Amino acid sequence: MDVLRPPLIRIGGRVYRKNLIQEQPFPHEEEEEFCAGPGECADEPCDAFVVEETERGFQSWLEVPSPLYKYIIGKKGETKKRLETETRTSISIPKPGVEGEIVITGQQRSGVISARTRLEVLLDSFRRRQPFTHFLSLPLNQPAIQQSFLHFKEEVLHKCSKDHGVSSSLFQNPAKLHLTIGTLVLLNEQEIQRACDLLQQCKEDFVDQITGGQPLTVEVAGVEYMNDDPAMTDVLYAKVHMKDGSDRLQMLADQLVERFVASGLMLKEWDRVKLHATVMNTLFRKDPS
Repeated sequence: MDVLRPPLIRIGGRVYRKNLIQEQPFPHEEEEEFCAGPGECADEPCDAFVVEETERGFQSWLEVPSPLYKYIIGKKGETKKRLETETRTSISIPKPGVEGEIVITGQQRSGVISARTRLEVLLDSFRRRQPFTHFLSLPLNQPAIQQSFLHFKEEVLHKCSKDHGVSSSLFQNPAKLHLTIGTLVLLNEQEIQRACDLLQQCKEDFVDQITGGQPLTVEVAGVEYMNDDPAMTDVLYAKVHMKDGSDRLQMLADQLVERFVASGLMLKEWDRVKLHATVMNTLFRKDPS
C-alpha cells in the first residue's frame, strides 16, 4: 500500500483514512480485528449520528445485521472487551440471529463517540470482505435475444466442441440473460427492503425521465473477454448499446450506481458501469475437472 495514498473509507458522509496495519493469518475469521488506537476519534464531532444524554451518562445506537455481530464480539469476546475497556463504555449486542440495535453507553460523551466511530470502521472493513448476496441488473431475456443466444451457443459448440474446456455447461441460462449494474451485500430483510425502496425512488427521480416511461431498445452484438490474456479467460460477454445511438442506457446505469453507492448499499468499483451481458463463464462449469 502507498502510504502517501492510503485507502479511504466513507461512513455517514465523512471520509476516514485506513491506517496501514500488519496483517497476521488467523485460523478463524472471528479473530481478525480492525480498530483505531485508543483515544483516537475521542474528540471528533458526531454530526453523522446521535448521542443521547441519559440519567446515567450518554448512549448511542446503530443498526447492525446479525451476521456481523461475531466480528464485534471477536474470539472469546476479546474484541468487544477491548473496545469497552479502551473507550470506557458498555456495548450491548442482541443475541445471535436476532436482528436489533447495538447500544453503546458510557459516562463520557467522548467515549461513546469513540466507541461508535471505531465500531463503524470495524464493521465497514468486514462488510467489504463479505461475498455479494444480490445484484442490480436489467433483464435481457426477451424471446428474440434468447433465440439469437441459443443460435450462438449451437454455433460455438459445433465449431469448438473439440477445444479444451469448451462444454455446454459454460453458457448462461437464456432465461437469465441480463446486464449487471452492480453487486450488493444485503445481510438481512431490512437491508433488502432498503434496496427495494431506493430502487423505487430512483424510478421516480430519474429513471422515468431518462427512459421517457418506455422500454429501452438495445442491440446485443459482438463478444469480448474480461482480461488481457485470452489464454486465461474466465468470462465471455456480449456487448450492448442503444439502438438509437444515444447514451441513455449508460446514463441510467451510472446514475443507479451513484445513488446506491451514496446510500452505502453498494461499493463503487469503477468510474463508469461497463455494460455487458455474460454469455459464458467458467463458474457455470458443472464438471470442475
